[in-house]
Amino acid sequence: MKVKELMTGAVCSVKPETSLEEVAKQMRKIDTGVIPVCNDKEEILGIITDRDIVIRYLGSGREIHSAGEIMSQNVISVPQDMNIHDAALLLSHYKIRRLPVTSGNRLVGILSVSDIARHTVMADEAGDIMHAISKP
Repeated sequence: MKVKELMTGAVCSVKPETSLEEVAKQMRKIDTGVIPVCNDKEEILGIITDRDIVIRYLGSGREIHSAGEIMSQNVISVPQDMNIHDAALLLSHYKIRRLPVTSGNRLVGILSVSDIARHTVMADEAGDIMHAISKP
């Protein structure tokens, strides 16, 4: 099974200059805790989570205005044709819950532990990932 068969497509992304207020509004509007930061070609530059907004922005005491200032860089992403088992191993190894999915260099979706868990055949693997993520 390939990543593209389980991923969530039609992902909302923001530009580095997008205000953090707008990022938070987008997260609320589409009910997500993560938004990729992309350039005009939809190439991934970084990623912002709801936790990043709370810790790096609200909790920092610094004057921060844009997505580019708090995004996590060097994002681990996977090609849409990657085997789902290999993607699950990456989630577990890096202790992350979501992977941006690409076609070439362009963002085409997000694969989450939840996407994997919703598929009956992969439910045990999702449990293993969550166990690995939870370890200190």
